[in-house]
Amino acid sequence: MIIPLTQKIYFFLYAAAMAIAISGFLLGQKWKLLYSTAALGAAWSANTAYIALRWYWAGRAPMSNQYESLIFLLWAFTGIYLAFLYYSRREFEWLTPWVAALALTGTAGASLLDRSISPLVPALQSNWLLLHVSTVMAGYAGFALSFIVGLAYLYNGSPERAGRRAVLDRLMYRGCLVGFWLLSLGIITGAVWANSAWGSYWSWDPKETWSLITWLYYALAVHLRRGRGWTGVKFAWAMIAGFALVMFTYFGVNYLLPGLHSYK
Repeated sequence: MIIPLTQKIYFFLYAAAMAIAISGFLLGQKWKLLYSTAALGAAWSANTAYIALRWYWAGRAPMSNQYESLIFLLWAFTGIYLAFLYYSRREFEWLTPWVAALALTGTAGASLLDRSISPLVPALQSNWLLLHVSTVMAGYAGFALSFIVGLAYLYNGSPERAGRRAVLDRLMYRGCLVGFWLLSLGIITGAVWANSAWGSYWSWDPKETWSLITWLYYALAVHLRRGRGWTGVKFAWAMIAGFALVMFTYFGVNYLLPGLHSYK
């Protein structure tokens, strides 16, 4: 079937983006980042095709289970990075292998989940599904970018890389802002959807509660950045810790605190 083939293609291209960069560094070749970024862009395009094909085949937005939402999250993560890279005129292209590594890891993890296409349960048969889930997942993608940039910032800690750290610091904050505002929109659309489906905007379901905790954490991070001057190492660690919270909200709650929003 063409859908599994498309998935294998973008998995291979994510791996190729890493392999090209690593081999280029080992061989001292200047072309390494250009071709690595090209491979990452091709992987994102193949990921886009996979989502579109799955959408067509299922006859619905492919966001109804853990596997589908994770594939969308990785697609959004790579897309946000490529968009920032394009508008910065490839200012931080050396970050491409880091992004490819996270995308490849996530894709490998997704392959362990249930990939079957099944009909939507009645509670999910709503036009709000696409808007709510896509904004939340895109928000998590922004936080994923701030996380990987935070790791890169700590890795580039030597004094001679001050210019690179300044670029990473700006990108880390931009990823955080993208994630924060998209998660805000996702929580709002989820509340409206909940009211239309269950007659209540908020029910303190475990997923709702931890989503709110995640939102409050990043709201505090933005405040500390803007009001208290948290930049550099402090903000990098804040983004790394914040992404651990995101992962618990996204994965951990489903398995440890099941509720209305849990899916596997």
